[in-house]
Amino acid sequence: MMRPLKAILFDFDGTLAKLNIDFLQMRRAVLDLMGDYCSPQDDMKNLYVLEMIEAGRNFISRNNSGRENDFFNRAYELISHMETEGSEEGELFAGTEDMLHELRSRHIKTGIVTRNCMSAVKQLFPDIDSHCDTVITREFTIRVKPHPDHLLAALDALDTDAKFAAMVGDHPMDITVGKDVGAYTIGVLTGYSGVASLREAGADLIIERAADITRLIPEGFKGPRIRGFE
Repeated sequence: MMRPLKAILFDFDGTLAKLNIDFLQMRRAVLDLMGDYCSPQDDMKNLYVLEMIEAGRNFISRNNSGRENDFFNRAYELISHMETEGSEEGELFAGTEDMLHELRSRHIKTGIVTRNCMSAVKQLFPDIDSHCDTVITREFTIRVKPHPDHLLAALDALDTDAKFAAMVGDHPMDITVGKDVGAYTIGVLTGYSGVASLREAGADLIIERAADITRLIPEGFKGPRIRGFE
């Protein structure tokens, strides 16, 4: 029996918008900053930037105790500035606003779950609050995705059980965290990943772009469902 779909959660960068962030440059900038406190370990270089900052704080705490929080705060200021600067040249993907409006008209709750900072999101999408029911950026969760708490915070705000929700994203971590909380998972091809990596992560469905999602939800009955959402 098919379950009703009551909420859809979206990643932001690469899923609903392009922020034009050079993540390689961002990681290099954080490593350079870390050098002001102590030499970073080689195994930090391939971490995602938020995990890199946390690893750097722990490393500095052990090797230059008392300066770890200064590094942490400066690092977050640095990446927030780079994200907001990148968002100035970014853009929403075509059809994003219409799709969010259509979902709302069908009484499907929507939320944004992103590792980006709020200033970058609102720089690019100033009226996002009028299009989505909740926006959970990294400032509003102690543990960001891929930790399940990030999605669970959004689901709690939407008062929706994960089994009646879908997570939409362009990165394997979006798929992994969606599956971890028990949500339906949808991969999109507008950002980080191709079909193979999204499929390997376990995506239940892969579509070209998030805006296509409204085509998959039948109209005209109570309790919208995505075809294949079983």
